[in-house]
Amino acid sequence: MRLRAYAKINLGLDILGKRPDGYHEVKMIMQTIQMYDLLEIKKKKIPGIGLISNVPYVPADERNLAYKAAKLLMDEFKVQEGLSIKLEKFIPVAAGMAGGSSDAAAVMVGVNRLFQLGLTDQELMERSVQIGADVPYCILRGTALAEGIGERLTPLPALPKCCVLIGKPSVSVSTKTAYESLDLAAVPVHPDIDGMIRDIQAGDLDGVVSRMGNVFEPGIQKRHPVIGDISRLMEEHGAMKAMMSGSGPTVFGIFKDGDQMERAAAALRDSHLAKVVFATEIYNRNGGNTNDK
Repeated sequence: MRLRAYAKINLGLDILGKRPDGYHEVKMIMQTIQMYDLLEIKKKKIPGIGLISNVPYVPADERNLAYKAAKLLMDEFKVQEGLSIKLEKFIPVAAGMAGGSSDAAAVMVGVNRLFQLGLTDQELMERSVQIGADVPYCILRGTALAEGIGERLTPLPALPKCCVLIGKPSVSVSTKTAYESLDLAAVPVHPDIDGMIRDIQAGDLDGVVSRMGNVFEPGIQKRHPVIGDISRLMEEHGAMKAMMSGSGPTVFGIFKDGDQMERAAAALRDSHLAKVVFATEIYNRNGGNTNDK
């Protein structure tokens, strides 16, 4: 079985505070984009899970979220056969795009089908939060409001069609570092998530983009000024707005026009500010490929 694990961007990311259990309460607008890792999973007679990847520094054991996701379901349902996972990564690692979480989500969907476990997407999502807070969203996909630690999801209407330019600098940022760099008291403006929801429901792309924001960005950009350099270059070349996704350091720019985005992509490549430059568009839950979920 071949599966696609799609990347996400955060159109809006707000942190409401720290909970008694140590986790942070978030409020985010998540959006899937047409950038994905490829996974091939096969049954094998020998018990156990084998994982190989095209990226040598990606772990091939329980430290890998895809491995962990497969083991979670196979242990619960006492699957006697083994599983082989071949992971071809295109989503940058530690980039704020949920690459590992999306790999885990795809594996859970695949294992459920391959071994005919009979779980609904909702049942998979309920289990997947044990792997990571972004995994339930990566099963749902599309445009959604995420609350709680990210696991409380409300599907939203599809964002109006637009183009997305990805620029990932050579630096990497862990989620732990992002939280350490966050000073909520010093955040000048919090993104208007409720206003974004109203704009999405109205099909108003300009309104959505005008409200985009990420509370992690000031702290991470202070450590890595290249993030601001990439954002400025995108906006100088026609992006409606450019900002950091998730815990960073990836920057994305929203464009109405594909040709303009391609020109911006060429300028970004020439600048050598970004190690990864990828021109794409949003993924629509209803209009996307449902058979390779």
